[in-house]
Amino acid sequence: MLTANKGLIIFLLATLYSCHSKEPESPVKISQNIPAYPAKIEEAPMGGVDKSPMDMSYYPADYPVLKMSGKATDLPIARLIYSRPFKDGREIFGGLIKYGSHWRLGANEASEIEFFLPVKIKEKNIKKGRYIIYCIPYKDKWTIILNNDLFTWGLKINSSKDIYSFDIPVNTVQHIYQALTMEFEKAAKGMQLTIAWDNTQAVLPITF
Repeated sequence: MLTANKGLIIFLLATLYSCHSKEPESPVKISQNIPAYPAKIEEAPMGGVDKSPMDMSYYPADYPVLKMSGKATDLPIARLIYSRPFKDGREIFGGLIKYGSHWRLGANEASEIEFFLPVKIKEKNIKKGRYIIYCIPYKDKWTIILNNDLFTWGLKINSSKDIYSFDIPVNTVQHIYQALTMEFEKAAKGMQLTIAWDNTQAVLPITF
């Protein structure tokens, strides 16, 4: 009987030892077929980032922030949507942009301005609404034009749909604006749209 029990004990110890002496299982292998992230943004499937990013200007300035914080309960006076081309070492006015020719005041789609109430520009009454805004630049002045042919490519301006036009002076400034910049600013009488690129600046006065 003792011999049988001894044999059973040896068997159990041998079984226990064999369970602990097994080789550890190999770790789970991660598939190597996962596509690599594009090395450059331009290689991304969605087409990458536009070289002339779209921007938006409001009057009052930062209107969405004012509204979110509860400091603006009414609609804004105006909003401008445009794409911002860069100078990139080029001669802009008289070079890239020819004097006396149509300029879309931006890049890509036609730039758009919206007035949320009637305003007055250069003594002309402008109805509330949304317009294409473009320009014919000259050395001593710019002609700013509002047009109602919305949702078009900026190089395909249909002049037969022009509604308003205004001549404004143009100035040479010390600062070089590397990107086209258009911003609404407060003025002595209402507001103004300041347009600047390279060392050139023009101001469109707006009252309301």
